Amino acid sequence: GLVIDGRTLEHVLHDSLQNIFLELTEKCRAVVCCRATPLQKSIVVRLVRNKLKAMTLAVGDGANDVSMIQVADTGVGISGQEGMQAVMASDFAISQFRHLKKLLLVHGHWCYTRLTNMVLYFFYKNVAYVNLLFWYQFFCGFSGTSMTDYWILILFNLLFTSVPPIVYGVLDKDVPAEILMQLPQLYMMSQ
Repeated sequence: GLVIDGRTLEHVLHDSLQNIFLELTEKCRAVVCCRATPLQKSIVVRLVRNKLKAMTLAVGDGANDVSMIQVADTGVGISGQEGMQAVMASDFAISQFRHLKKLLLVHGHWCYTRLTNMVLYFFYKNVAYVNLLFWYQFFCGFSGTSMTDYWILILFNLLFTSVPPIVYGVLDKDVPAEILMQLPQLYMMSQ
């Protein structure tokens, strides 16, 4: 791991040392920047995001973390004593830092699997309907007549676009939360 303070970070963020700093950070499993200014925090996140082409997650609990949270791909705000500015600027909000593990490993895994399955569901729903229209055109001689009334089409889309995602989103949990917390490797395997 690498721990770097704001004073050292000021020297490292100069153009001549940025690439060396990034090479060093790539070899570390964790990099912690402490006592850094809000501008330094956002520069580090932007540097990692743009030069390493990595997905970035920024976690903050105060107004001084807002710029870092906004620059990151995903921002997590912790509601705390310093106010709600970080929470208002973030994508996700948690009440304590210890909830971050569950947010990433459990809810991140579930969200990822739900999204991938929903993309497949909507793709196949649309293919099924368009396929039906395609074959109908052979039977009506490509006259352009409508196969169904508009209210049936609206009902079809309403029923098959709203109900399954709600049911799937509420009920689908492919792996229990306890197992996801015990085996963090499952998050990587789902990708």
